[in-house]
Amino acid sequence: MKGKSSIVWLKAQAVTLLQPDIKPTLLIAVGNLSRGDDALAPLLQELIEPVIDESTTELITDFQLQLEHVLDITGRDRVLFIDAAVECTTPFSFSEQQASTEYTHTSHIMSPAAIMQVYRTITKRLPPPCFLLSIKGESFELGESISSTAEQHLQAAKVFTLAALKLSSVEDWRKLCWKPIL
Repeated sequence: MKGKSSIVWLKAQAVTLLQPDIKPTLLIAVGNLSRGDDALAPLLQELIEPVIDESTTELITDFQLQLEHVLDITGRDRVLFIDAAVECTTPFSFSEQQASTEYTHTSHIMSPAAIMQVYRTITKRLPPPCFLLSIKGESFELGESISSTAEQHLQAAKVFTLAALKLSSVEDWRKLCWKPIL
């Protein structure tokens, strides 16, 4: 891990130097289109991609968060991780994330907090503000399509995400974390 972390740090420096026009907002959708409601985040990105401001927002989709995503958050003003979640008590939730060593991770599966912690460890700087949009899912079986309930949650999350992207400041996003959602 230590050797791999050093490589990630060097790549992060290179990314910052070689891509001075990094878009300030990054959305990372995590999920698998072949696993029922696990597809919620990638489907949300497909829904919003045609209407987002591409000059300020970049979209990334992946099956799971990995160490390499530390490079992706480098140089951003704010990051939104999007994922399906069984434990949501509402159709979706929106929260600010904090770097944490409490979350265990391997080199293959990481949480947003773990990504932030790795960033902090290797750069010796605070990561950009990161938020998590969790969309409630119910069924994650291989080969299933999303459930009808999850489809409703997806549409609600779409409306919320498009409204949030119109807010330009991190402080505005922080205020959204305190409001009841649906």
